[in-house]
Amino acid sequence: MSLTEEIKKRRTFAIIAHPDAGKTTLTEKLLLFGGAIQTAGAVKSNKIDTATKSDWMEIEKQRGISVATSVMGFEYKDTKINLLDTPGHQDFAEDTYRTLTAVDSVIMVIDCVKGVEIQTEKLMEVCRMRNTPVICFINKLDREGRDPYDLLDEVEEKLNIKVRPLSWPIGMGKGFKGVYNLYDQKLNLFTPSQRKLSDDRQVFENLEDPELEKLIGTTNANQLREDVELIEGVYPDFDIKDYLEGKVAPVFFGSAVNNFGVNEMLDTFIKIAPAPKSRETDTREVKPDESKFSGFVFKIHANMDPNHRNRIAFLRICSGKFERNKPYNHVRGPKPLRFSNVTQFMAQDKEIIDEAFPGDIVGLYDTGNLKIGDTLTEGENMIFTGIPSFSPEIFREVINKDAMKTKQLEKGLKQLMEEGVAQLFTFDMGSRKVVGTVGQLQFEVIQFRLKNEYNATVEFHPMNLYKACWISSKDKKQLDEFVRSKSRYIARDKDDKLVFMAESKSWLQMVQDNYPEIEFYFTSEF
Repeated sequence: MSLTEEIKKRRTFAIIAHPDAGKTTLTEKLLLFGGAIQTAGAVKSNKIDTATKSDWMEIEKQRGISVATSVMGFEYKDTKINLLDTPGHQDFAEDTYRTLTAVDSVIMVIDCVKGVEIQTEKLMEVCRMRNTPVICFINKLDREGRDPYDLLDEVEEKLNIKVRPLSWPIGMGKGFKGVYNLYDQKLNLFTPSQRKLSDDRQVFENLEDPELEKLIGTTNANQLREDVELIEGVYPDFDIKDYLEGKVAPVFFGSAVNNFGVNEMLDTFIKIAPAPKSRETDTREVKPDESKFSGFVFKIHANMDPNHRNRIAFLRICSGKFERNKPYNHVRGPKPLRFSNVTQFMAQDKEIIDEAFPGDIVGLYDTGNLKIGDTLTEGENMIFTGIPSFSPEIFREVINKDAMKTKQLEKGLKQLMEEGVAQLFTFDMGSRKVVGTVGQLQFEVIQFRLKNEYNATVEFHPMNLYKACWISSKDKKQLDEFVRSKSRYIARDKDDKLVFMAESKSWLQMVQDNYPEIEFYFTSEF
């Protein structure tokens, strides 16, 4: 196959949503339809011993939440789909924001009972910054939720994007019968099944068919005909170009847990979603069909396999063809790197591959050379831009409870910080270690993983800090003077950059006014 054909086959996207809207369940069902798994495990369930495929870390299984983005690939109808399931809890939003830099489009899941929630709005803003195309999936129609028309209005108003329904529900809650596909103008009626795929479905090409009333009842049939007529009248025809520019969001209805409406969305998705797109670097725009390879690291995960201490860097391929055992230019580093172990994922299960194409996400075994945001190329020196690191909001000091395990603790902290779970600041005075995170839950995850993976016991003591600001100045003398006079509040991050730890908002404002030559930043581009 030629490079262009390989690129056209690829679809890379992330699933995002507020916690508990049903992202992980939807991910499972997409894998089920793609034939990648035979039975799906619901996230919280006691009866069945299959845990969800995409929540594989010990802590995720115990709590029924996702805390790390998992990467999965499968084939469906001649299309190679790369799917990233992201955590919804705002405590892990950084992982999600970084994941959004590595995908070409997004599926946003909305709970039909709760409607649009806070986290959904925040994630939508990130998509808007990059004009990422968005598809909405309104989930949980097997529960009594809100009126579909109200939901559509709320999405338009709160997420500030035009919508166009491409499928429509018949009934809701206990009376939920199925989903009519407006894009293909077909109706599929299913018998609900939570785990396996059922083959018996009836397809109606025409809504005036009298058979329809026997199956879903006269009231439902008439309601559906009215709804379809109204939608086709009110909403303009679906324009793919508007969707690809991020101006219109197609909307699908369904219930992921019962397999309703998922297939309709997947079939439409592979027809309309964008193939891998061009990317900006600091020197030029890189097109996917260039012959030379380039790509960037957007996530690092340590200890995916508890039996082996290892680190895997996730690389998004942007152009050309990536090959195993070929030396590539590591732009930030001193020497070229060569990878003999290149894997593709199905959550935790990996298979070794020899080549990969633009849009694919591969795992590289890494011994500590790579960092988040690194670029690999076939010789050219350029860096892909726009992978953010945010200023943390909650700070705690690390207290080591077992002096014998100091070495394990340092190793564990270093590894976890390189994953981008949180940020570590070391004070110049007294070399106290302070961990900064975006949310409360992360401290529990760090504590759990340090104990579980590194056998180190720690406690976290709250610190009264408002923000960590990276500082720089064109005038070296002024910078040295500032560092000397504020030495109690100066720390360094893991890359040894200078950070000023401000105790309150008003004080930070005062310091900024007193030192106009010093520049303060709240994000550090990797």
